[in-house]
Amino acid sequence: MSGLQQQINACRLCAERFAATATQHAPRPVVWFRPGARLLIAGQAPGARVHASGRPFTDPSGDRLRDWLGIDAATFYDRDRIAVVPMAFCFPGYDARKSDLPPPPICAATWHHKVMADLGDVAMTVLVGAHAQRWHMGTRKPVTQVVASWRDHAPRVFPLPHPSWRNTGWMKKHPWFEAELLPDLRARVQEVLK
Repeated sequence: MSGLQQQINACRLCAERFAATATQHAPRPVVWFRPGARLLIAGQAPGARVHASGRPFTDPSGDRLRDWLGIDAATFYDRDRIAVVPMAFCFPGYDARKSDLPPPPICAATWHHKVMADLGDVAMTVLVGAHAQRWHMGTRKPVTQVVASWRDHAPRVFPLPHPSWRNTGWMKKHPWFEAELLPDLRARVQEVLK
């Protein structure tokens, strides 16, 4: 494990913030990258299941994301090939209504530039959700608009909606996502991971 990864693992910047959430949990950064990875998956923040497992996307959203990418779990968790770098490394917690809190901006401000420098030049970046798209693309456009313009960014960058079950309705309203974007995404992933 690199010095940067050890520093992130030891980070407690949000300890008081997390203690004040409905979940009252301690920080547990989920660090899943190595320099030289070919594919970067930039997401939002770990959920409760990922907080418990210590591995990114160990939940139904991860199953859907792996399906979208056209890869199995063994490939997905190969850190030499794939880096998973969310906008916050820790589970942000739930609010009083049991809804996910957004990633604390201090995490990206503290760590993201350092991680990107450590990774080096990745061949492909998958941006999962609005928070990752805002940081990496510098856009404030709605996710649907960003994802609909995916051809403008491919083959190096593919913006995606979050793979949550909550977006099943979104996928039905936008059949081009499965019919057009996903086949190109899968082909590019296979090309990059050869």
